Amino acid sequence: MTTTLDPKAKGLFAIVGFLVCVELASGILQGYYTPIFSDIADHLDIADADVNWFEAAQLIVSALVVPPLARLGDIVGHKKVLLLSTAVTALGSWIMAFAPSFSTFLVGAAIQGAYVVWLPLEVAIIYRRTAGTGRQHHLTRRSAAILVGALELAVIIGALTSGALVEATSMTVLLSLPAIAVTICFAVIWFGIEDLPGTSTGGIDLGGLGLITAVLGFVMGGLIVVRLEGVGSVLAWALVLAGFALLVPFVRHERTQTEPLIDIAVLTSPGQWPVQLTAFLFGMSVLGAQIPLSTFARTDPDVAGYGLGADASFVSTLVGAYVIFLAVGAFTLPLTSRLLGPRGALVLGALLVALGYALWLPFHHATWQALVNMAVAGVGSGALVAALPATAAAAAPPERTGFATGMTNATKTVGGAIASAVFAIALSATGSIDDPTEGHAPLAGYLTVWSVCAVAALLAAGALLMMPKTVAEEPTPLLR
Repeated sequence: MTTTLDPKAKGLFAIVGFLVCVELASGILQGYYTPIFSDIADHLDIADADVNWFEAAQLIVSALVVPPLARLGDIVGHKKVLLLSTAVTALGSWIMAFAPSFSTFLVGAAIQGAYVVWLPLEVAIIYRRTAGTGRQHHLTRRSAAILVGALELAVIIGALTSGALVEATSMTVLLSLPAIAVTICFAVIWFGIEDLPGTSTGGIDLGGLGLITAVLGFVMGGLIVVRLEGVGSVLAWALVLAGFALLVPFVRHERTQTEPLIDIAVLTSPGQWPVQLTAFLFGMSVLGAQIPLSTFARTDPDVAGYGLGADASFVSTLVGAYVIFLAVGAFTLPLTSRLLGPRGALVLGALLVALGYALWLPFHHATWQALVNMAVAGVGSGALVAALPATAAAAAPPERTGFATGMTNATKTVGGAIASAVFAIALSATGSIDDPTEGHAPLAGYLTVWSVCAVAALLAAGALLMMPKTVAEEPTPLLR
């Protein structure tokens, strides 16, 4: 008897191959700029500390664009929105390449933040493409693992490339390379991905979009003020409280909409809220703990009484090792899911992140200890990065997969922004966290960073245990 492979599953290989190219571009963007930010500061004639505005601007845009773009993908088709977000990202990248001033570069960096919606849209494309195969959730998880693995490997390639070329060419040429990569990515999507119509009806909930923009704008603005002016800033906390207060009319508005921007019923369903809460908690470490890691490694123990006294090349090695183990966690996700089940694989990933950061508390005196700690956290982080969008898609109705996967990135970004502000406060007692030569944060500040990351990951593991076991396995999960 001859077994014929489902044509949908057969065509999936080509689609994933094209989407891998997209994630390679995404990884280059995420790894390319970090090693050369000091050089960018010199190029723009600004202080090193001012590069934090680029990160802040991109976080704000990332948090704001995901819900409407994810919703638009469900309505008009995920390929169309993937093309739109790629075009916007390319525009931002080219603006950064030719920016003559800080303000122009800031605008480009903010616009470039549209790339954050790529992975959720890709997962939605794959999930839609595998419908009817009988292995939809399995194929989606496996494909997501491949995409994230490609992403993390590209982060390393991007970091090594910019570091190697920064002294060999002009800054304009150097900054043009990621813009070229994103532009090529646009062509790959245009010609390589099939265009399927949207599965959802209605339009964009403009009222909800305005309210959620105000919520995120106030909260993120308040956190930036906390980061700049300190925890005693009245303006900062007034902005944060105003943002949280706006959640009340936002939820009320969304519950009255036939086609809401953020489907509260889906978001609060038993299979969905543990995933979204995990993404929020996970964002605290994967997005918020990177600057403290770098500054701790660069701190001279002979001067501060702690630190690794490492140079920039070791920091690159440390980040590279972390990203490599992220890729290991992503690539081994299908195996751990098969052995432990989808929920068990997620819980294991969260526990590994908790263990990795908890190890920093007693073991932070030698470079080999740092490498071990980040390797453990990296494996768990890679599994979560790969699994969360796929699990969210499995727990959502077919017409809301784009929304569900997009929300994992949005909640992760908000978690990272909040953690970034908290960590900045913890580390700013005696000096700048951007330049260790200007003053050293207390060791207690770093212990706080690692403790928050470990506790957040433990809470995520607890939330995941409340997720129904069958969510990622049932063809049609019950959400209401």
